[in-house]
Amino acid sequence: MAYAAPHSLANQDRFICIYPAYLNNKKTITEGRRSPISKAIVNSTATEIQDVCSAVGLNVFLEKNKMYSREWNCDVQYRGTVWVQL
Repeated sequence: MAYAAPHSLANQDRFICIYPAYLNNKKTITEGRRSPISKAIVNSTATEIQDVCSAVGLNVFLEKNKMYSREWNCDVQYRGTVWVQL
């Protein structure tokens, strides 16, 4: 399992950022959901997203203390940013 950190600008172009709110079916589009409700999941966490991406074989980097700007709830469950290398 390889972890790569998007520290340099050259490497950062190859990474995309995924927040748990992007996949949460409890959120509306204005609250930050980016996937259709039929494909979204209930209250995903950044750790779960990291585990799934790692299982598929993607390079993943997790930032635990980062938070989505539209997220009003500051609980630990809603924190985290997942960087996935394409």
